[in-house]
This record gives sequence, C-alpha cells and structure tokens, in this order.
Amino acid sequence: MFRSPISRAPMFSARIFRAPNPDRGKRSLFATLALAPAFLLLLSQSLAAAPAAAPGGAGDFKVYESFKILARVFYEVNSRFVEEPDNTSLVYGAVKGMLSSLDPHSTFFTADEMQELKQETTGAFSGVGVEITMKDNVITVVSPMEDTPAFRMGLRSGDQIVAIDGKPATDMTLMDAVRNIRGPVGTPVNMTIYRPGNAAPIEVKMTRAKIPLISVRIQEMGGGIGYVHIRNFQGGTAGELERALKTLRDKKSLSGLILDLRNDPGGLLDQSVAVSGLFLGPVPVVETKGRREDQDVVFRAEKTALLPLSTPMIVLVNEGSASASEIVAGALQDYGRALIVGTQTFGKGSVQSIVSLPDGSGIRLTTSRFYTPTGRSIQIEGIIPDVVVKNPLPSDYQIMREEDFAGHLKGANEVESKDGKKAGEDKSAEAIEVPAEDAEPYVPPEKHFSLMTAAERLASDKQLAAAFNMLKEGRVQNTFTGELPVKTESIANAAKAPATTPAEPDAPRG
Repeated sequence: MFRSPISRAPMFSARIFRAPNPDRGKRSLFATLALAPAFLLLLSQSLAAAPAAAPGGAGDFKVYESFKILARVFYEVNSRFVEEPDNTSLVYGAVKGMLSSLDPHSTFFTADEMQELKQETTGAFSGVGVEITMKDNVITVVSPMEDTPAFRMGLRSGDQIVAIDGKPATDMTLMDAVRNIRGPVGTPVNMTIYRPGNAAPIEVKMTRAKIPLISVRIQEMGGGIGYVHIRNFQGGTAGELERALKTLRDKKSLSGLILDLRNDPGGLLDQSVAVSGLFLGPVPVVETKGRREDQDVVFRAEKTALLPLSTPMIVLVNEGSASASEIVAGALQDYGRALIVGTQTFGKGSVQSIVSLPDGSGIRLTTSRFYTPTGRSIQIEGIIPDVVVKNPLPSDYQIMREEDFAGHLKGANEVESKDGKKAGEDKSAEAIEVPAEDAEPYVPPEKHFSLMTAAERLASDKQLAAAFNMLKEGRVQNTFTGELPVKTESIANAAKAPATTPAEPDAPRG
C-alpha cells in the first residue's frame, strides 16, 4: 500500500469540525473535466477519424463517445467561464478527477510532487513523521511513524486533519497537506485534529524534526530470542535487514526470532520479495494479476536464507500492517516458515505502478492485485493471524482498514450485505485466540518503545509478550520444507528469472 494534501482565511467555519459526510465523495466528477487546446485538437482529429465501429468493438466506440463529452466540457469552460482559465490547471484537474474515480490508491502527481515521491523511498525528510491518506475527501492519519513528533504527541490511526497552521485542510490534495506539514527542522507546525468520538477538536502543536527513513530496528529480548522491527519497505530495507540478521546470527545464541510488521504501511514490492527471501531462500513469494497478460507475474526471491531454517519464528501483525508487509506475512505463513500472531491486517492487496509523463508530472495507477504463494487474495481480507492476540486500545481508538475506503477494489470474498455495506468473509474463527482479561484497560506507555529495555517492552506490549513466551516455551513448530502445501499453476510453473516492478510507495509522509 504508497503510501500524502489548504488555504483560505485564517479563521474557518465550525462546519469543518463536524464528522465528514460519507456521501461527499460521490459527487459528479464532470465539473473537473477539461482539456488543453493541443490535446483537444488531437482529440478532435481522433474523433473525426474514428470509424463507425471501432476495431476493438463496442467498448472502444463508447470510449470515443466519452471523449466527445470531455471535449465539449473543455469547449464550454474555455469559451464561457467567467474568467480565462489556466489550461494546465484544467488538464491536471481532469486527470485528478479521472484517477480519483478509480480507487483510493490511483492518483496524479505534479512535477514537484513526483520529486517528493522519490524522496519517500530514499534518504530523509523534515516533518513530523505521520503517514496520511485521503478518506472520504478528508486528510486522514494512517499511522504515526515510531519515534517521531507525531508519535510522541499521540496522533492515532483514523484522526482527521482539518487544519494545518490555521489553514483549512478541506480543499487540500494529499500532496498539498504533505507540503504544509513538512518544513525546516526546528520550526513549529500546529494541527487541528477531529477524532471520532470527541466532541471538540484537538489542537496539536509539534516541532518539525529530521525524519530518517531507517526501516529496520533490532533488539535482543533475552533468552536467545531476537527482535526485528521493519517500519516500512523502502529502497534499502532488504540491505538493512540483511545486516541486522547477520548481527543476531553471529551471536551464535539465537534460539528464536520475532519479526514485527505492526503498523508497517508497506512500500516497495521488490523489497518485500527480497525481505521474504532472507527467511525463505529462493522461492516464489507473490503473484500479481491484472487485465493484461504482462501484468500476470510471479515474483521469486533470489536471496539466500540467512538464519538456519530450524530457527523458530513469529511474525507480529495488526490492522496497520499493509501492502508489502502483508506480502511478507502471507508468504511466511503459506510456507509454514513462521507463526503469524496479532490481529487481522489492513487488507491492501493491490499493486500501483508509477508512470512518468512528458512534463515531469506522473500518475500512480493501480495495475494489478497480488496473491500469496498459495493463491490467496489479500485485498480486503488481509492476513488472518494463526494466533489472535489483541493489545488493549484506547476507548475512542478507530480501526481503519482498506474496506473502509470509498471506491476500494472488491475483495475476492467480499459480499454485499443487506445494509449496503461490503464485508469480506470472516475467517478469524479459524485462528486460535488468546483470551483477553475482562475489561483490560488501556495504559499509555510512560516512554517511547525505542527507549525501553526488553523487560519494559514485554511488560507493556501484550502481543510482543505473547510471541516471546511462545518462543521461549518451545510452542512454535517450524514446518518449513521449501515446498507449498497448495500450489497454483502459475506458481508451479514460475520461471526462475526474477521479475522487476516500478516503485510502489504506499502512504505519503509529512
């Protein structure tokens, strides 16, 4: 899942604070449709030359008819709008409207935004460290990045950003919001947050800091058990993980490993394949399927497993584990290499391709769905843990998954209920659930996890403690043989040559 967009009077109406209208995103997109003169000329020539019945059949002819509407709107805007419009803005608006009608992850980037997009997967940026997305036309927090100003100030998944430094966010694009959140290190940024369940908005004051895109963190938990946390999948993640695993392996006392993918929003597809290979060796990891034959690809890991395959392993996941992290968890689960512990994941089972355009702008387009090695679709359903362990959450905490986004791609098991809502098939009953203590209260940690000792972390993190105890007590059976219990035909016939894919950054960061 790539996972980033305000400005009017300093004061803004109280209506901004109310809960967003779920029907707001259903408005017609025709108001944004427009074309530049050069494109209009090309379009007119194409329409004039179009045969009565296009070679591709009735479907292609309908496309030509739709272009006529687009051309007509452009003509009306250019000839009758009260002020002379900017053609570039019209074209960009048309493209944005077109992509926003597809699914939540397809979007348009200006040339400047394309440069920011590249920064998402390399180096560092200056901001507050929050992953954001657009939900029902509202800038919404996916998750705060650990050890960042946003995390320390308590921003949560589902928080809605209604203003940044006093500027209303209601008309911002995702990238507009990112630019407003980012800024020089040490400068202040104020956000107004609407949190569902709270009667009044929350004012959050933060100081921008350098947010390094370090994706791997390790810790020794004691008893020979190692802990590795992958925060996101960026350009160097597999290399970072390889060095981390060698550090743990060289201690020669490793008796078990916990791989933490909780609140990992995803990132690059090729990195998820490479990371999987460090635990599985050279095997098929994920399969993508699209409308075109060249989008049907089996991605093989070309890495050598760094740990003895007899080393027991647990993967921690939760509702914030998305996209690339779901690929890794799904592959390790299918091969029996690891036990999956935690809660159901986010359910983003689609791949986005980045397409550069001639003027430096570009689009991120959803081009295929991805499937685990045994052929399971992750879209909507996500990864169901083998052992369900729930951490206590604040009473007003809002869990957000892919199915909560308007216009999401339908999942393989998604059905329409009587109330009109869509829901995936519930397979959580197949998992073993560790019973929670009655009315177990949420107790906020006194300090950030990165500053805690192993003992402090185990005392404050129920999911981590459950994983640690299962490994310590020898209750994790490693059934990995290098073979799959069930193989799809494409996986069975997968070519040995690795495939490549464009970057798939999931959630913009500010």
